[in-house]
Amino acid sequence: MIEDQASSLRKMNKSKLIKVMAVTGGKGGVGKTNVSLNLAISLAKQGKRVLVLDADLGLANVDVLLGLRVDKNLSHVLRGECTLDDILVTGPHGVKIAPATSGSKSMAELGPTEHAGLIRAFSELRTEIDVLIIDTAAGISDMVMSFSRAAQDVLVVVCDEPTSLTDAYALIKILNREHGVFKFKIVANMVRSEREGKELFSKLSKVTGRFLDVALELVGVIPFDENIRKSVRKQAAIVDAYPSSPAALAITNLAQKSMTWPIPAQPGGHLEFFIEQLVSRNE
Repeated sequence: MIEDQASSLRKMNKSKLIKVMAVTGGKGGVGKTNVSLNLAISLAKQGKRVLVLDADLGLANVDVLLGLRVDKNLSHVLRGECTLDDILVTGPHGVKIAPATSGSKSMAELGPTEHAGLIRAFSELRTEIDVLIIDTAAGISDMVMSFSRAAQDVLVVVCDEPTSLTDAYALIKILNREHGVFKFKIVANMVRSEREGKELFSKLSKVTGRFLDVALELVGVIPFDENIRKSVRKQAAIVDAYPSSPAALAITNLAQKSMTWPIPAQPGGHLEFFIEQLVSRNE
């Protein structure tokens, strides 16, 4: 009887769909990690169980930004020394962090096979979550491509710099032409006004519309806010340290909006996080 109940509970957990968002940008310095962390904490404050994957495998900094102590990381998982559940650390409001390593060349140079193995490992995660947020590395490496194409929603963070738009376009182009990703959600970060954010989006939309078969959606405009720098010094999220600040309010709004995005009932045809949950839902 007890075994039957346990089996039923496992099946229920397997059938639960988990929202997976990759936060990327093509270029370093656009505020991608801050967006990832504050989005995660905002969702946790709204009652969601959230896991952040620090997918910058060689230059990890998510745990540092929150002042968390880490004993084990993804390198230990890849070596078979422990499971994903073993390395998770708990941050503000119960947010779980899957930390990577910092200063590890070998982790930064993993190939597509290792990336695929890590992504598949999430199907064995026992910790119950509602949302997985992947904070990717900067650039257009195989690592960034692997994690981005395995997500349901790709959030591309851009700021008002020519190189930001150029690198965002390059990222979108590769994901579209080589990996079949057609929909991208754009977050304009560190802008002086909502109008500036919309202008940034318009510039990116014009060039992608001319050369690529993609659909872009502006989902967030986050203003430049000195309180972000202050919160980083405190090793705290701006949505906690300065919840009424313009940037915090914008990220909270983005978090609320993200929960309205539909989760596909079927796998997308390529490698995805939590593939077993997606498949078992239709068994």
